[in-house]
Amino acid sequence: MDSLNDILSRKDLDEPGEITAIKRYVQREFSSNVGVTVRPAAIIITTSSAALASSLRMQVLDLQKAAQTTKKLIFRIN
Repeated sequence: MDSLNDILSRKDLDEPGEITAIKRYVQREFSSNVGVTVRPAAIIITTSSAALASSLRMQVLDLQKAAQTTKKLIFRIN
């Protein structure tokens, strides 16, 4: 039987490029941190600020371009 350490060592735990690109864009443009979750048909961006979420909604095309994706972007306020 494999140990948990053996199983996890074979897993690719790197963030997908979409996540990294969105986090960098938000950090560069708004000096804020966000959470990003990638789903098969959508990317969920979570922030603690309603103002930031509204600003990001206005930048949705730029975010999609930065992440090189055509997935739907969903914004959540935590």
